[in-house]
Parts: sequence; C-alpha cells; structure tokens
Amino acid sequence: MNAAITTLDPDAQMRLHEILARHEGSATNLLPILHDIQEVMGYVPSDAVPEIARALNLSRAEVHGVITYYHHFRQAPAGKHVIQICRAESCQSMGAEKLLAHAQQQLGCAMHGTTTDGCFTLEAAYCLGLCASSPALTIDEEVHARMTPESFDALVAELRSQA
Repeated sequence: MNAAITTLDPDAQMRLHEILARHEGSATNLLPILHDIQEVMGYVPSDAVPEIARALNLSRAEVHGVITYYHHFRQAPAGKHVIQICRAESCQSMGAEKLLAHAQQQLGCAMHGTTTDGCFTLEAAYCLGLCASSPALTIDEEVHARMTPESFDALVAELRSQA
C-alpha cells in the first residue's frame, strides 16, 4: 500500500491497510470495504478515500460518490449516542417529520449532524420494521416505538444524565 495518507494516525493506517488487504481485488469489493472501515473506525475518513480508490483502481470521485449516496456511511466520527429516526412512509404518516423537527431543535443539530458536546448524532433510518408502532427510532441500535416529542425528550434527558 502507498503511504500517501498523512493525517490518519498510524493505527488507523494499519487498520485501513488490513481491511484493503482482506478485500483485495475488484471494485465490487467497495461496499464491503466501506462497511468494514466504518465498523472498525466508526466512520469513513476522507483521507482513506485515495487509498481505497487506488486499491480498487477507481477514481476518488467514484469512491466518494458511493460514500455520499448511501445514508449509512458517516464521513465524520459519530457522537457517543447515535439516534436514527425512521423516515419510511408509515412513520412519516404517523408523525415522524414532526418528531424529526423536534429532535433537530432539541439537539441543536441537523440530520447527519452531531451535537456540539459530541453526545448525540442524528441520522435517518429507512424502515425499522415497526410500521404498526410508528413513529419509531433507535438510540444506539435499541428500538423505541410510538415516539412523541415528549418521549424523545425523556430518552435524551436520561442519556444526558448518565454522562
């Protein structure tokens, strides 16, 4: 691997090279590589894009395009707690948009943003499988159904008190 990555720490460079070596081969490995990087590092660092592109013989734009197309991939570290609000049709019809607007106001960050204290990251989910219990969200992959602005506030307050 080329040592062109200069802003990733040595441990991150080593983990990136291990992942790329494990998936050595064709461009069809891009999604598994991105998933592995995010699982290991918590996000896909922009400084990893040139290495990924080189390893798969893709352009940086192609790699960046895939990262930005899929809502799952983060380009910055997530907060301590990740909140995903369902944006599927059932949840939307039962008030998810109102819940999302409330969450953004309460947290002080937009969708795909992180609170200034680094405590919460707000993301979208596209169907959590709780259509009969809409609107739904997850906090750190724990599912919560029939959410209201008040129940959202209670969950956030509980997590803040544990900090």
